[in-house]
Amino acid sequence: MAWFRRRRPAAGGRTASREDLVHLEEFTRSRRGVEGFIEPRTTVTETTLLLIAHDGEWTRRRMESPQAARQFAHRLSLPIYDVALVGYPQRMRDYNARNKRSTT
Repeated sequence: MAWFRRRRPAAGGRTASREDLVHLEEFTRSRRGVEGFIEPRTTVTETTLLLIAHDGEWTRRRMESPQAARQFAHRLSLPIYDVALVGYPQRMRDYNARNKRSTT
């Protein structure tokens, strides 16, 4: 029976690495008002943690699981949200729109 097989990684097969965690820590320490948003696993990627600063600047990296993302956020005293429940904040969309205009 297939019920007890180990879950295979999403396409690409890469999960969180130490470099991913270091990048997220550096982003948090070098910016103000950072909040975390857990993005669920898809057919293309594993669970990701999206960090968004006060001005809408953002970064994302893969995480082992939603629980690992929560633990990471709690360790750094970051507010953490589930993006499937709360959506993406307007400041992120505004930041993307500003950057799109400046590159065209």
